[in-house]
Amino acid sequence: MHTVAIIVGSLRRGSLARRIAEEVIPFFPEGFETRNVDIAHLPLYNFDYDDPSVASLRVPEPYLEFRRAIKESDGVLFVTPENNRTIPACLKNAVDVASKPTGDVAWKNLPAGIISHSIGRLGGYSAQKNLRLALSYFDMPMPGQPEVFLGGSHELLFPEGGFRNESTVEFLRDYVKRFAALVEQTASR
Repeated sequence: MHTVAIIVGSLRRGSLARRIAEEVIPFFPEGFETRNVDIAHLPLYNFDYDDPSVASLRVPEPYLEFRRAIKESDGVLFVTPENNRTIPACLKNAVDVASKPTGDVAWKNLPAGIISHSIGRLGGYSAQKNLRLALSYFDMPMPGQPEVFLGGSHELLFPEGGFRNESTVEFLRDYVKRFAALVEQTASR
């Protein structure tokens, strides 16, 4: 069984990113388990928590829980909107929290998939490129082409759930299949 952490780059309960994530979870093949890893409770990253010379501060429990959840995963799928031409602050904070302590980075070599979206036509292009840049530091393998930029995302889903277009379903199903294969390949090393 392979475990994939699902990280949604939005704190809003009814966000499109959360709805898209819920719709793609069933696309994972048999032998995969997904786990939503919440980032809303993470305090802003402060290196003093991880600095042994600052004895007066303890690492917050949410940091430890989040890092443990990532380390216990065989891969991570990010589903994120674009905010101001980059990733939302909550997602950047999560990247930073799991990037420490330096000698024990939770992200290191963990396969990652990224689905970005925006109501605009570019589908979160800038957010995805910024997230890829941040994650590249940790040698996280990612599926190649095609990348997933969901433009006009406010029109992709029915209000009651489900994607409006079968072509979107097939595109996302193929991406999840390729990501799952990467997770399996990486786990077998």
